[in-house]
Amino acid sequence: MSNNSVENIINLSNDLRWKIGDDFHDHLAEGIYADASEIANSSVITDDKKKRFRLDSKIDKIVTSRVWGFPIMFLILSVVLWLTIVGANYPSALLSDLLLGNFHPILKSLSVSIGMPWWLDGFLIDGVYLAVAWVIAVMLPPMAIFFPMFTLLEDFGYLPRVAFNLDYLFKKSGAHGKQALTMSMGFGCNAAGVVATRIIDSPRERLIAIITNNFSLCNGRWPTQILIATIFIGAVVPNWLSGFASLSAVIGIAILGIFFMFLTSWALSKTVLKGEVSTFNLELPPYRPPRFWKTIYTSLIDRTLIVLWRAVLFAAPAGAVIWLISNIYIGNESIASWTINSLDGFGFLLGLNGVILLAYIVAIPANEIVIPTILMLTVLTTGIVGGAGAGVMFELDSVNETATILKTGGWTLLTAVNLMLFSLLHNPCSTTIYTIYKETKSIKWTIVASILPVIMGFVITFLVAQIWRIIF
Repeated sequence: MSNNSVENIINLSNDLRWKIGDDFHDHLAEGIYADASEIANSSVITDDKKKRFRLDSKIDKIVTSRVWGFPIMFLILSVVLWLTIVGANYPSALLSDLLLGNFHPILKSLSVSIGMPWWLDGFLIDGVYLAVAWVIAVMLPPMAIFFPMFTLLEDFGYLPRVAFNLDYLFKKSGAHGKQALTMSMGFGCNAAGVVATRIIDSPRERLIAIITNNFSLCNGRWPTQILIATIFIGAVVPNWLSGFASLSAVIGIAILGIFFMFLTSWALSKTVLKGEVSTFNLELPPYRPPRFWKTIYTSLIDRTLIVLWRAVLFAAPAGAVIWLISNIYIGNESIASWTINSLDGFGFLLGLNGVILLAYIVAIPANEIVIPTILMLTVLTTGIVGGAGAGVMFELDSVNETATILKTGGWTLLTAVNLMLFSLLHNPCSTTIYTIYKETKSIKWTIVASILPVIMGFVITFLVAQIWRIIF
């Protein structure tokens, strides 16, 4: 380099310094020192870092291996779901006793004492209040257990390993590897799973994740799956095998949902959502102790209570509709009875019945009220003794009593199997539909995400019903 060139560079530097000021040089120096410090920290490995790195590597060799990765993943997910379901039983029972067993009669007595008209009493207390009470009692405890455990796994550093394990399968289906995380979140609540798709940068792949998240069994559908499997699936095997058979059936439905997620993702990526699968650098963070109190706050405030509040807002009008159709008559029949009779023929083709179809129509706001609605409508249409009146949802403490009402309503093993399938393959709840619209800002994709699972549910249950009747 010539002297003239050096002089020109010095003069240019002085000119810049005069124009920009000394702050420019100070910031430049600070940036250089910061970069140097970062490079040094990442390059220089202390003894503590060596020990942690070796431990992380040893754990990763197990949890991300081709042999043990998937079994460990399914085992952890099963434990989380088992703790959620079993752990929620006691607080759900307490809330049910408080809101339904104690507070509901108090409200009824209060309405009588102030002379409230029977129709207003039924509409507000037996309709709106009961639906909201059911949603809170059934939905709050599982979410309050699942979301903290899920967030703890996220803080601990295991969830990125789940994405790593499933990345290949999601890429093969034309989706993003991070969809593994949104899928797992959907097992707690599909609305939360839809919100979680924000971690996916590609708009196309995020849309695929949103549309297919409904195939993850949310906590509102687990009680239905477990109850029906216990009553009907467990009854076809010896008593000592009934629990295992019921659990296997429920897990089988959950795995089937994952299969449909891959299948639908592949179909969408090959048709209306064509595009290249994006690549991303998945950083496996070091394992670290979860931040307990921050996790509790994040999971309870940012996830549980917000989702619960949305569900309550949609459950209130659903309860009102259920009471109205059960108590408004056309001639000698209530609207509910007339609708059930009209739907029975279509329900038969699907291996279901009109009661089930109507229950899923009016219970769109919340999956938690499906079984109470089915029981109420079955009692209403069959005339058997049970319940507390037309439009009053109820659930029985005894599985045997519940089985008696369902079998009196004409339920068979085919009805039970297809209900479990339809519980997996049906429209999202109103909270999730609303969340899909908020996230996509598109009516078209909201309709697609809502209608596609229903069509699949109709097709699958129809095929199963026809094959079943041919074989049996």
